[in-house]
Amino acid sequence: MASSGSMTSGVAGRYATALFEIASEANGLDRLEGDIASLEAALEESPDLRHVIASPVFSRKEQGDAVMALASRMGLGSDFANTLGLMARNRRLFALPAMLAQLRRLISDARGEVAAEVTSAQPLSEAQRSALVETLKNKIGKDVALDMQVDESLIGGLVVRVGSQMIDTSIRSRLAGLQNVMKEVG
Repeated sequence: MASSGSMTSGVAGRYATALFEIASEANGLDRLEGDIASLEAALEESPDLRHVIASPVFSRKEQGDAVMALASRMGLGSDFANTLGLMARNRRLFALPAMLAQLRRLISDARGEVAAEVTSAQPLSEAQRSALVETLKNKIGKDVALDMQVDESLIGGLVVRVGSQMIDTSIRSRLAGLQNVMKEVG
């Protein structure tokens, strides 16, 4: 039996690929990217929305009605809204966050960009973002699209993931390293 993580990834990948291809053919990648950002923000801000998409207690109709009302209120594109409705009818809304991440990767690939997942202890200023993008671009040799997240437990510094590479300059990891050294000594 497949793990739930691989099932979510597979389901998300299929919906993301279909929606991406539809948007590509209609020259609508910019619109799709805006819709993704809007829906990601809504998911981050609303525990109720996260509950609706993840909870099996809501019927297909209730989930469908909820996401269609949300799509209408947010002004999401019709293809995006229809995909959300289809996911609700097929009981696949649990895969929505993974689908949005996959869509971001597909858009970045189509633009020749490399996606970099950046986790910081606090939100980065625009100047810090620009400097980070420039540094990564010089190191990698491609344009870089940042996927920013904040994790206050890092205390300070950054964790940057580009493909299979990870750079961890967080204070949390430095403290953990010191703790390990101290255990070896004592």
